[in-house]
Amino acid sequence: MRITSTSCICPVLVCLCFVQRCYGAAHHGSIKVTRNQTKHAEGETEVHHRPKRGWVWNQFFVLEEHMGPDPQYVGKLHSNSDKGDGSVKYILTGEGAGTIFIIDDTTGDIHSTKSLDREQKTHYVLHAQAIDRRTNKPLEPESEFIIKVQDINDNAPKFTDGPYIVTVPEMSEMGTSVLQVTATDADDPTYGNSARVVYSILQGQPYFSVDPKTGVIRTALHNMDREAREHYSVVIQAKDMAGQVGGLSGSTTVNITLTDVNDNPPRFPQKHYQLYVPESAQVGSAVGKIKANDADTGSNADMKYTIINGDGSGVFSISTDKETREGILSLKKPLNYEKKKSYTLNIEGANTHVDFRFSHLGPFKDVTMLKIIVGDVDEPPLFTMPSYVMEVYENAKIGTAVGTVTAQDPDTANSLVRYFIDHNTEEDRYFTIDASTGTIKTAKIFDREETPWYNITVAASEIDNPGLVSHVPVGIRILDINDNPPELAREYDVVVCENVKPGQVIQTITATDKDNSANGARFHFSLDEGLSLNPNFTLRDNEDNTASILTRRRRYSRTTQDIYYLPILISDGGVPPLSSSSTLTIRVCACERDGRVRTCHAEAFLSSAGLSTGALIAILLCVVILLAIVVLFITLRRSKKEPLIISEEDVRENVVTYDDEGGGEEDTEAFDITALRNPSAAEELKYRRDVRPEVKPLPRHHPSSSLDSIDVQEFIKQRLAEADLDPSVPPYDSLQTYAYEGHRSEAGSISSLDSATTHSDQDYNYLGDWGPEFKKLAELYGEVESERTT
Repeated sequence: MRITSTSCICPVLVCLCFVQRCYGAAHHGSIKVTRNQTKHAEGETEVHHRPKRGWVWNQFFVLEEHMGPDPQYVGKLHSNSDKGDGSVKYILTGEGAGTIFIIDDTTGDIHSTKSLDREQKTHYVLHAQAIDRRTNKPLEPESEFIIKVQDINDNAPKFTDGPYIVTVPEMSEMGTSVLQVTATDADDPTYGNSARVVYSILQGQPYFSVDPKTGVIRTALHNMDREAREHYSVVIQAKDMAGQVGGLSGSTTVNITLTDVNDNPPRFPQKHYQLYVPESAQVGSAVGKIKANDADTGSNADMKYTIINGDGSGVFSISTDKETREGILSLKKPLNYEKKKSYTLNIEGANTHVDFRFSHLGPFKDVTMLKIIVGDVDEPPLFTMPSYVMEVYENAKIGTAVGTVTAQDPDTANSLVRYFIDHNTEEDRYFTIDASTGTIKTAKIFDREETPWYNITVAASEIDNPGLVSHVPVGIRILDINDNPPELAREYDVVVCENVKPGQVIQTITATDKDNSANGARFHFSLDEGLSLNPNFTLRDNEDNTASILTRRRRYSRTTQDIYYLPILISDGGVPPLSSSSTLTIRVCACERDGRVRTCHAEAFLSSAGLSTGALIAILLCVVILLAIVVLFITLRRSKKEPLIISEEDVRENVVTYDDEGGGEEDTEAFDITALRNPSAAEELKYRRDVRPEVKPLPRHHPSSSLDSIDVQEFIKQRLAEADLDPSVPPYDSLQTYAYEGHRSEAGSISSLDSATTHSDQDYNYLGDWGPEFKKLAELYGEVESERTT
């Protein structure tokens, strides 16, 4: 098959078509193309001989953006089998077949029905086949070919990143690179000059230039000054077709800003300045400002101000405000118009950051002269001292002069001064002041022991201008006089032991004095000379503001006298000396050998022992618990009952047994046997055994008839009266028991105390007849009887 194309319109295509056609004419039907080798119908492998070529094919070209009314002719397909009789049918398949590209199935002519855009799709791949129209069998194998979209210059260059914002330092050298711009063209860069871009500058000359091929923007002038012009707007154009006439173009804007460098030194607008400062200006306050101008910005305009010389360098100081770049002038010392009326300062302003590339433009500092005029101000009176300290004795009379304050008008007018006390506190009312002389006097009588120090404030004002007031603090110390006698330092609890030895120190005492050390540091102790010599105690002055109390005899008895009173005279060393009398109370107590107090009075002992209420309650509670235990023990002992004789045959439940046999009949020390006898048997008086009397009482004789007839009630009353009148009765209760069993019992005594000496004629044999319950009792009495008989 042969493909014929009529699209060789450009010179290159003409050459290609010419070569193609010459080559095809010379080799028609005899050249085998690798991609279109023939094969046997049965699928056999390629034959090694060169087959006869059935197709002549090539790639087609179609112009983009075709706007004609008729479809655009692309090319023609032709098979060698086609004799021109219409028996061959051409079929076109692949990309765009039937929609974009159509074919005449008889002639093989291909047309494009739509306008194509190369920038969207550059080529199309299609397949062509020739078949027999009658049999529909392929006459030749299917062949592939390409239709390329031929580019035209339909896209202008574009700056995708614009507009641009860029900076470049001022004073840069000519040719300094600023920015490179790049424009893109959507046309085919491999075909013609449609995508060949050339750059040019439309706006921004003569300050900047652009490289036509690379798009690099550079400075075009020397020493571009930011202070002269800071912003530039440069327009760059990009044109295709290598800049030829008819090419398409696009442009962008580049905003260029010159950045600052330190190429301008600071300069004071004037070489001489004058400043007015009143003398009343406060130390540390700002009194003025000064500024040097710098055309630079940012850190390049930072500067520091300094006072380099002048007669006011010690009175004034200068600092720099970082925000406003001003020099702030402050006062270091107070001004006095009467002493100095003006000052002259030389002030320097210098950049803190210097660029040495521009040092030839310097120096980067400037100096100006500042004259300061001190203004006269009506000032308040000035005291001769910043504070005053005065003294006055306590008990001084009202109106006593304490001291004098002095103030003067510092102005040249030297006005008269008036004094007064600010009555802001109660202390200020204790004093008065002479308005003309400033003499301070007392208004009340003072007591140093109550308030030793007073602080007042004295004010002074000019008579001509009362609004100007100055103040000064005045401290007044109250001096001491000896007006307080000494006293004992505390209440002493003096104790003397009964077994103390003569000359023994029982207490050391000290004294205090409300007066200060100058009027009461030395104390003298002595006994009251107006009294007779104390035979019990004496006093020794230790000459160190203490005194010792000593005993004068060997033994003391609480029973004889338990409290002694010792008057003491104490005097101080003041002028004149003062004295006072105090009385010590000395208690007599029983002590251990080592001197520890054992007991005084009950109240005193508890008090001296320092027992608290809680401790006393605890002791009493312990005593109560012990008593409760003793009572419980005795109750349990009494309630315990065991039979005297336990019989296996005794089944009675009301038998009461006693197993307490006592101390025996010979134990006369434990029991007073006479107390159990008949009152008639108590003929002889017995001494009490619980205490031994020092004086033997007189014996009492009672007639036998009265003893026989006395009633036990009268007997008990008699014994009670004797106990009450007995001088040897101890200080505790003594329990005496009188268990009288009755008077003249017909049965006689049944006590076993006399059973050993008396004989009974009673016959107990009848107990054996009482039955088995009394068997044991009958045996016992039977054994007793038999023993007695024996």
